[in-house]
Amino acid sequence: MQYAYFFFYSFVRNSYISRLTRKLPAGSKLPPLSTAAELLLGALAGALAQIFTIPVSVIATRQQVGRLNGNSDGPTDDSFLGVAREIIDEDGVGGLWLGIKPGLVLTVNPAITYGVFERVKSLILLAQAKAGSATKLSPWLSFFIGALSKTLATVVTYPYIMAKVRIQARSADSEVEVLPHNGHKHPKHAGAIQILARVLKKEGFMGWYQGMQAQITKAVLSQALLFMSKEQFEHWALAIMMMAARVSTR
Repeated sequence: MQYAYFFFYSFVRNSYISRLTRKLPAGSKLPPLSTAAELLLGALAGALAQIFTIPVSVIATRQQVGRLNGNSDGPTDDSFLGVAREIIDEDGVGGLWLGIKPGLVLTVNPAITYGVFERVKSLILLAQAKAGSATKLSPWLSFFIGALSKTLATVVTYPYIMAKVRIQARSADSEVEVLPHNGHKHPKHAGAIQILARVLKKEGFMGWYQGMQAQITKAVLSQALLFMSKEQFEHWALAIMMMAARVSTR
């Protein structure tokens, strides 16, 4: 998910910057993107990443938590494709996109992460430029800014993260009423709002944040390592491309 998001974010951000650059007079310097623009680009990239990766997330979640109520008749196929076929049999092809609605809401998570990161990064680089020091972030500074950004985004969006996991695992189906969906074969499962309302009523506000410490640890480490390494990868990729261009011109 993180790397899919990074791919789409880089694509939409570079496309947006390229479009802005063409509108500027020749020789003009592009001003830093506003926080609103960063968040909007992040949300768009997040939506694209969710659409393409959520079936994998649904299957992986079902493999990790097992079948609903642990019931199954006869031998079962717990492989990736076996679980995918089981989901389709139970809920149709749309079952592979269970949790897509809270997933799209959660596009604000990477949007906040990248928006805060880019804003803090631009401020630090500006301060470094005025001080006459380095013109790029060190890997460890990227790591700490990334960790701070992801922590903030996780705290803001964690209730929906929790609801999304319960939807994909179908653990909420045993707690709230599951109704037939317009007379069709496949039922309409519990939604994020239903789950959050039930948790709030039963466990209070802090129930929305069960397991957040583990989520922050996992998310912060993966995101901070990504921020720490991405600029190094970009530098190496650019060097390889330049080397390949030189070789091809000989």
